[in-house]
Amino acid sequence: MKKTLLTLLIMASFLSSKSEDILPTVSKVDLNKYAGQWYEIARLPNFFEKGLECITATYTLREDGKIAVLNKGHRSTDKSRVKEAKGKAWRPDPAIEGQLKVQFFWPFSGDYYIIHLDEDYQYVLLGSPSRKYLWILARENKLDQTIYSKLVDIAKLQGFEVEKIILVEHDCD
Repeated sequence: MKKTLLTLLIMASFLSSKSEDILPTVSKVDLNKYAGQWYEIARLPNFFEKGLECITATYTLREDGKIAVLNKGHRSTDKSRVKEAKGKAWRPDPAIEGQLKVQFFWPFSGDYYIIHLDEDYQYVLLGSPSRKYLWILARENKLDQTIYSKLVDIAKLQGFEVEKIILVEHDCD
């Protein structure tokens, strides 16, 4: 029961954002190219990923047009223990391709904005309009420093507190 209540509180915190805060997104996203596994390179601190390393996000297109989401991370204190979160994502407005909603626990959903996307779908910058959540993901578990710096600069220009960014370790093999 405590675990369920904690999960609800965490998700409510994650999913609450101010819709009036404008955060520009990319204009085109091919979900077929976007699908697959991504490695979390960096993020702003949040409590649902606290103490996790080797974090991945896997997106799978569903027959109903939505996206299945599977987030996995290894506990830093015991890398053999994996924490998973399953959810779904969708475009609330099909005309705005860079804005998605993500839901891990009904009825709560949160904003998942694609701020910058590599033309070859090799890295992506994601965030929420509240500027509370930010992620840098890549297809490989390492990202070129020049690209990483470029994404951090974009995030800073959009008002994110980039000095708080956490780099994610990927040494769980």
